[in-house]
Amino acid sequence: MSNLARIVTDPLVCHGQPVVRGLRYPVTMVLELLASGMTSEEVLADYPDLEPEDLTAVLQYAALAVGPRHSLPFDAA
Repeated sequence: MSNLARIVTDPLVCHGQPVVRGLRYPVTMVLELLASGMTSEEVLADYPDLEPEDLTAVLQYAALAVGPRHSLPFDAA
């Protein structure tokens, strides 16, 4: 099941960067936390507004963004 609906863009929020549910947590920031070695549990503990499904959505978004044969649907971001 896709959680991509949790990733949104709004020109008035974080300069239009993709964010998690409009919470001002840019996808790139969450990815950097996970890439730095933080576990999902640590990220969720440090950012209590985030939910496990948000982390899944961030990873799904990133996978689509870098995938060689995929494009992002207009309504996904």
